[in-house]
Amino acid sequence: MGKVGIIGVGQSSFVRGYPGSIRELAFEGFKDAMQDARISVKDIDATVVCSAPEYDKQRSPAGVLAEYLGLTPQPTFYVETLCSSSSTGLRLAYSLVKSGMHDVVMVIGFQKMSEISSAESQERMGRGADIQWESPFGTMMPAYYAMYARAHMAKYGTKSEDLALIRVKSSTYGQINEKAVYRKPVTMEMFSDPENAMSGPVASPLRVGDCCANADGSSCMIVASEEKAKMFSKKPIWILGVGAASAPVNMAGRDLFTGLSVGELAGKKAYEMAGVTPKDIDVAEVHDCFTIAEMMAYENLGFAKPGEGKDLIRGKETYREGSIPVNVDGGLLSKGHPIGATGGSQVRTIVLQLRGEAGPIQVKDPEIGLVHNIGGVGLYGNVTIFGR
Repeated sequence: MGKVGIIGVGQSSFVRGYPGSIRELAFEGFKDAMQDARISVKDIDATVVCSAPEYDKQRSPAGVLAEYLGLTPQPTFYVETLCSSSSTGLRLAYSLVKSGMHDVVMVIGFQKMSEISSAESQERMGRGADIQWESPFGTMMPAYYAMYARAHMAKYGTKSEDLALIRVKSSTYGQINEKAVYRKPVTMEMFSDPENAMSGPVASPLRVGDCCANADGSSCMIVASEEKAKMFSKKPIWILGVGAASAPVNMAGRDLFTGLSVGELAGKKAYEMAGVTPKDIDVAEVHDCFTIAEMMAYENLGFAKPGEGKDLIRGKETYREGSIPVNVDGGLLSKGHPIGATGGSQVRTIVLQLRGEAGPIQVKDPEIGLVHNIGGVGLYGNVTIFGR
């Protein structure tokens, strides 16, 4: 079969408390992508809806959203791999198009996390771990990633200041991203000021500034066959490589705590399929739910050797002007993390970058981009490589 491309991308603004329903929230990303692709609903052959369950009362939201958006009677699928749901949805859409089963597939990711309290949200996230052997003991996302941070610091000499530098970079671009939930500057001085909220402890060594925020949001991607992509779009962005991996859900089953094996394995598969190496990547979006997650992604994806990720951020190599720009839209740390919508938002950024349409965050003339999206604490991993 021919190539598979992205012909439309969109997302809602990511916000603390969206006032409407999940239908209306999904519509915002859908409308954005449809206007971007300049197609009509009749051109969509199938829909993949992506979210993490238990944040709202609607069971099987895929059917509800498909009806509301006018996407019936075409087939609709529901995909869930925690925080990597919409990049898993993209993998499914790619497969459906590549196989020749469908020509144009829409991927909608959404999450309205404000339907429940922050405490309830943390409990739901904790249940992304094993409910028999881990989550009953109170394990939550910040604590899990704090274990990885401690291991990285112990083995490689990484400092809390190195992690803070990642958040400072994030805010540099989050301030100018009109879709981001957190658009305020963050400085190193804030981390050293005991009176500043950014320095407040969460799970040592992680502080408030090291953690992303929950948000409500939606994203949308429109995937098409080569023939349809060239018909509908003047600037299709091609999917060059897709890699995925999984890991034991229990921490006792892991043998690596200074990185996420799923990111490394998924990256290797995507590089091999695309026929490229880490040195060929011009711009990347990585899953920075915590600052340590971005640090580990540098190393898992081959942008730096193990233990040398700190050198990239110290030298500002992951800034827009650096050798490997990473998360120059503010990442999850500034945009917010509406679980089911996150991967689609990352893809949107890379597509706009490769088209040369990223505005003030535009990287100079990128040809190849990468999206790294993690589900849970390294339970699922997706890496997707795109080209102009």
